[in-house]
Amino acid sequence: MPYTPHGKHLIAGEAIGADKTFTSTPVAGDAHAFACGSPALVDRAVTAAEDAFWSYGYTDAETRAVFLETIADEIESRADDITEMGTAETALPTARLQGERGRTTGQLRMFADHIRKGDYLDRRHDPALPDRAPAPRPDLKLVQRPLGPVAVFGASNFALAFSTAGGDTASALAAGCPVIVKGHEAHPATAELVAEAITAAVAKCGLHPGTFSMIHGGSHEVGKALVEHPLIRAAGFTGSLRGGRALYDLCAARPEPIPFYGELGSINPMFMMPAAMAARAAKLGAGWAGSLTMGVGQFCTNPGVAVVLDGAEADAFTGAAAEALNAVDGQTMLTDGIADAYRAGRDAVAATGAASEVLSKGCDGRHAAPALFVTSGDCWLATPDLAHEVFGPLGIVIRVKDEAQMQEIARGLSGQLTCTLHMDDADTDAARALVPVLERKAGRLLVNGFPTGVEVCDAMVHGGPYPATTFAGTSVGTMAIRRFLRPVSYQDFPAALLPKELA
Repeated sequence: MPYTPHGKHLIAGEAIGADKTFTSTPVAGDAHAFACGSPALVDRAVTAAEDAFWSYGYTDAETRAVFLETIADEIESRADDITEMGTAETALPTARLQGERGRTTGQLRMFADHIRKGDYLDRRHDPALPDRAPAPRPDLKLVQRPLGPVAVFGASNFALAFSTAGGDTASALAAGCPVIVKGHEAHPATAELVAEAITAAVAKCGLHPGTFSMIHGGSHEVGKALVEHPLIRAAGFTGSLRGGRALYDLCAARPEPIPFYGELGSINPMFMMPAAMAARAAKLGAGWAGSLTMGVGQFCTNPGVAVVLDGAEADAFTGAAAEALNAVDGQTMLTDGIADAYRAGRDAVAATGAASEVLSKGCDGRHAAPALFVTSGDCWLATPDLAHEVFGPLGIVIRVKDEAQMQEIARGLSGQLTCTLHMDDADTDAARALVPVLERKAGRLLVNGFPTGVEVCDAMVHGGPYPATTFAGTSVGTMAIRRFLRPVSYQDFPAALLPKELA
């Protein structure tokens, strides 16, 4: 029997409605009413989370690991409903939703395995030196401790992996922090289903019900109330630069500022080196087009810019990209607002007068069609507006005069999630000159690949200098847990009083 959303918040184990509602906008199937959030409901959820922290924050790693694994099991027990509802709300294909669900449950289990090992605690011990001259040294032990209640904002473009039970939630829970999720209005039924899974896991594991809550949005006041609540100790966000910066500023303006881990925007430039272009320019152009249009370009790692040396290889690269993009019809985007923003971004690029339109297919409503522009290195450097992220299947080819100008463009980049080098062995010296610059610009550097797709593993960094993210760190991989911990030193403590991780 198909799942019918109840449209309520899930706060500390209770389904709670509200007089004011908003209506979902699915691509297929029936729309449903969902309770709007409010500052009063935020306070109820955060107060419960603070109460839960006094027990959940002091659980052992095994208890939390079993909890994370139980969440994964509960999500999988709702797999068909989650896929059906997610597809209806987002227009993402079934295979994509199934893969994203596997990524979500996989990262929950990976975090469980990681915290069992204990390495994330960074335990340190400097034994006492009572006979040291000129002054003795006390016994000092250090361990990482959880911060407290964490606010997480669901993302529009990943209904599962970056939303209710996504990387921010999983890493905060792994650290020992209760979580309050603000569900995204683009997929409220999917958020509700996943929230039910987490709530069921809380109950099965016998944890304090305030360990997890999910509040639907409906207005900006919910997010504002969350980050301004004095009991919230950190926040995780994936979304637009404008929205994320507004929340970041609220966090910084609090009487007691808190860290805001926001992923805000990236154009993910690719640098196409001369020998690689001479060997396979057309193949690279076609590959780029495939990456640009994957998921209608709705990936934060979408490679929106390709930097190439001017010449015949640049012609071949651009021609192959245009041919491949022209074969892609308009596709449905996640929301009407995202589609409107894509077209506005495309039109803004054209309005600069600094980039020539190679391809721009008509699209309206919730649909987006690929667009391709070409500019010179001089025009790029003189037109900062070209470097703004356009969320969708739009690419810009920058034709530079020489390797020196390629280097100049790299140095002028703002912070990025990724930077990519396409190169052959003969490009090693030129690439070596670029790498130190790119290391300062991005959290992940690639060679001969496309950045769409972020592996969930220990060595992954999904973050970068501002505005890619607000703080250096990662929202993917086991290092993400460290965002919600802080180091505490214990001097001359008796074993009976030490945290169990140090005793």
